[in-house]
Amino acid sequence: MNSIILIPARMGSSRLPGKPLAEIAGLPMIAQVVKRGRQARLGPVLVAAAEEEIAKAVRAAGGEAVLTDPALPSGSDRIAAALAQYDPEGRYDVIINLQGDLPVIDPGDIRRCARALEETDADIATLAAPVTSAEEEASPNVVKAIAPLAEHGIALAEDFRREVEPGAGPYFHHVGIYAYRRGALERFVALPPSRRETQRKLEQMRALDNGMRIAVARVAQAPFGVDTQEDLVRARRILQGEGGES
Repeated sequence: MNSIILIPARMGSSRLPGKPLAEIAGLPMIAQVVKRGRQARLGPVLVAAAEEEIAKAVRAAGGEAVLTDPALPSGSDRIAAALAQYDPEGRYDVIINLQGDLPVIDPGDIRRCARALEETDADIATLAAPVTSAEEEASPNVVKAIAPLAEHGIALAEDFRREVEPGAGPYFHHVGIYAYRRGALERFVALPPSRRETQRKLEQMRALDNGMRIAVARVAQAPFGVDTQEDLVRARRILQGEGGES
């Protein structure tokens, strides 16, 4: 596989405005995510930026970025547009969509997602970790992956839900990182939103509803995303001893 990591980023976060540029351990958060991508050693890391100020911050930190239309409706559309601009020759056949608000993700988990695609015939691969509490199980903000995952296993996704029947699991906390075969990404963004996608506000339902196969790889724990000021403080505390070097 010839892979590339793409990180969609935009300034318009309702809960933490301007969060891609929030400082963490001497770098903007988006640059910390670029570092995690580089540490995965899977190929080039490219930020798909909705605004010039994000692209400038990435380049100032030594990364690569391309500008995309701010009106694009989703991160998937943004990375597809960036890929078409950056690689019109089609050199890269596996595209890893790494979310721009995961500054403390384990690079090994990024590699795990790529391996899940390589080791299966799925169109898309993603990650999930065991749900560990009743509160996590009950929270609609925690998307649950429904898949027959044995320990350290990989399985095809059966469903993704926000709300599940209590105690009927095991359920797995979905981690929003995806590895796409290039043709699958191009097909996915060309499809209209499906009924279940709209109802559940879960983009991955579009893939399942159109017969695309999603491999789910089990990881030990779900990384937290930075959505609030409290999350930002936590990320700073975790990374404060690391410094800003690449």
